[in-house]
Amino acid sequence: MKIKLTSSFKNSLNSQVRYIAKDKPSAARFFKNDLLNKIRNIPQMPYSYRKSIFFEDKEIRDLVFKGYVIVFRINKLKEIIEVFGFAKYQENPF
Repeated sequence: MKIKLTSSFKNSLNSQVRYIAKDKPSAARFFKNDLLNKIRNIPQMPYSYRKSIFFEDKEIRDLVFKGYVIVFRINKLKEIIEVFGFAKYQENPF
């Protein structure tokens, strides 16, 4: 399966990396590289990640990474994993 990063995901990720870089540029680069490496490993076992807490669809999964939730959809017909969500995890957001 191929991985497709949506433009909204890329924009959110780059925004967070810029925010981290204000304080520590090296940490921002490490964060981005480490996250992208984790995303590259998704196709090996995509169903090992938890079902998304945001959607009622077993094909949409969450990758939890350093307090962030990366949301992706498994499309078996097109053989693509579409990474589209990037959010800071909150136990009780309200």
